[in-house]
Amino acid sequence: MSFFNIVGQAIVTAIESMYNFLWGDLFSIPLPGGSSLGISILVMILIPSGIYFTLRTRFLPFRLFPEMLRVTVESKRAGGRPGSISGVQALIVSTATRVGMGNLVGVVAAISAGGAGAVFWMWLIALLGSSTAFIEATLAQLYKEKDPLYGGFRGGPAYYLHHHFTKGKEPGRRSVIAMLFALSGLICWCGISQVIGNSVSSAFDNAFHIPPLYTTIALVILAAVIVLRKHATVKVLDIMVPVMAALYFIITLYIIVTNAGQLPGVFRRIFEEAFGLRQAVGGGIGAVIMNGAKRGLFSNEAGSGSAPCAAAAADVSHPVKAGLLQSLGVFIDTLVICSCTAFIMLLTPQGQLDGMEGMDLLQEAMNYHFGSFGTVFIAVILWLFSFSTFIGILFYARPNIAYLFGDNWLSQTLYKILALVMLLIGGLAAYTFVWDLGDLGVGLMTIFNMIALFPMAGEALEALKDYDRQKAEKNL
Repeated sequence: MSFFNIVGQAIVTAIESMYNFLWGDLFSIPLPGGSSLGISILVMILIPSGIYFTLRTRFLPFRLFPEMLRVTVESKRAGGRPGSISGVQALIVSTATRVGMGNLVGVVAAISAGGAGAVFWMWLIALLGSSTAFIEATLAQLYKEKDPLYGGFRGGPAYYLHHHFTKGKEPGRRSVIAMLFALSGLICWCGISQVIGNSVSSAFDNAFHIPPLYTTIALVILAAVIVLRKHATVKVLDIMVPVMAALYFIITLYIIVTNAGQLPGVFRRIFEEAFGLRQAVGGGIGAVIMNGAKRGLFSNEAGSGSAPCAAAAADVSHPVKAGLLQSLGVFIDTLVICSCTAFIMLLTPQGQLDGMEGMDLLQEAMNYHFGSFGTVFIAVILWLFSFSTFIGILFYARPNIAYLFGDNWLSQTLYKILALVMLLIGGLAAYTFVWDLGDLGVGLMTIFNMIALFPMAGEALEALKDYDRQKAEKNL
């Protein structure tokens, strides 16, 4: 074996070991019926954090949900910085990255492994995660900076981590933790680019029998035209994200209405299986809880520090408005889009889906409801979800590249080219370790981000108190 093969194998082994350490079971809690509840480091961090921030914000997801909806109708404030984006545009960017392959195949996998009860735990995690999303997005607003390259503003965890560890002193100095967060993000988004390429080419091959080479070349060219232009990203997502989300929601609503008689049984199944009335006897309650919880954490990204990179770019009249919008983004991702996938599956006869998994299972469910149109629709919607994710993650990359390498177009362009190359590679071949690389990046981002969230949460909470006060005085 050559030296390079040995080094390559060592790198792959290291990546897999770190991935298992972050996402694998750290310990297990015995449950009735012989089941056990496996707890990973990230689950152990994110779920208690969600509970803590929900309590500290005085149940923000429930208390201020009408306010979240009200803020969405506000346009970008007059006299804002040239090149800046509105709070709703920032929400659209973050929704583009949250709503991806995980909302389709991930939900299918969670229900396949954990049963219908996994949907309930997915909902619960979204309610808790929305408070965490509020804290990190508000902090990103509080520590945003002017963006000399793209115009408008930039920021995110790298910037509030920098402030926390340098205390605002020595402007030219870099924080090691902030650099590690930014580097983890860039690694993660490269890995995700490869997964996107593979998912899209596979879906089009299954639905239309188009060779992956042709699909991938077309995908890379289209992506390059958008991401290599200075201001195309947000303009494209402004159109793409609402359309794809509305299409998926409308098609699911049609399925729900035409199968309305089955709804009571579906909800009964979700709640019965969530609390293990059947699974506890069979020893499967642990799988129900953890598959729902992990899918919720993977999908809504609350706590990972990715969405704050979009929240910081928003030009809003109060930092809390950006926080409320990103909190709403968690609801959109999990309680709307993920639930759509769940209902498409649960309103399909179970015998129809026996022996299937992944995208084949979802396409068969849609085939049951709509015939061959359903299979084609899922392929197209997966393309929309995945493509918007790719565009969105390159928006996230901007402030992190700037933090690591300074304000220059060379580093920005080189990273975009690297991501496009990964998109091309992913469309032609699947490398499992790169999937682990993406998940590893998310895990490391979460660890570094949470280091700042707890000690700095007080600043976001003070901003929330100020917002509540101004709202009571009708100054907002």
